[in-house]
Amino acid sequence: MDYVSVNYLTKKPKLKNPIFVEGLPGIGNVGKIAVEHLIDSIKAVKFAELYSKDFPPQVFINTDGTIKLVNNEFYYWKAKKRNQRDLLLLTGDYQGLSSQGQYELVETILDLAESLGVKEMYTLGGYGLGHELQTPEVLCATTHKHLVKTMKKYGAVFKKNEPGGGIVGASGLLLGLGGLRDIQGTCFMGETPGYLVDPKSAKAVLKILVKILNVDINFSSLEKKAKEIEHIAHQLKEIEAGSKEKSEELKYIG
Repeated sequence: MDYVSVNYLTKKPKLKNPIFVEGLPGIGNVGKIAVEHLIDSIKAVKFAELYSKDFPPQVFINTDGTIKLVNNEFYYWKAKKRNQRDLLLLTGDYQGLSSQGQYELVETILDLAESLGVKEMYTLGGYGLGHELQTPEVLCATTHKHLVKTMKKYGAVFKKNEPGGGIVGASGLLLGLGGLRDIQGTCFMGETPGYLVDPKSAKAVLKILVKILNVDINFSSLEKKAKEIEHIAHQLKEIEAGSKEKSEELKYIG
């Protein structure tokens, strides 16, 4: 096995002017949740798996007792209407664990994307705030100035008052290395507390992305998951408050 290798499950698809969308695990798992929901909604087809020696040394155990080596997965979807374009989608179990691993991984991803004719991409992730919020904004960064105005029209926010910021991981590296290959790209980052998986933030990111892609999807399952996470967060708060009260009582007794 090479440091990074791609295993094709079917023949490489022939795509017409495709858009590449990436959503790997990260802060709040925002990008991963968003892309997996998109894949399920449009019934995209898996055609390749990517393996890397920079992923954690482990396998997952399936419900039937078999195992699965951790990987990333490529899917494709063919446009159904005139105002749509073919899609190449990527999600997976992990990002690379090291800087070298991330670069190797992203270069392999871009090689595959380029071989399918990709000239435009969207990377998805989370923007950790460390506190709860009711309505997450979707922050944005792009490879080209002319895209800034376009993305604002779709509802994305550019934080000009926060110079020196960066995007760590595949979502940012894909834009940087993709730009060297003349692939224009945009990263959407949904605001999130960051300490739990965040379907609410994933929905906010997807609402902007589907406008760009001209696809219709149902958000009801994401909304249900968001309510479940809010319930868990509320329970954790109550447990934390109870622990503090107990601690104060013990101090008083002592």
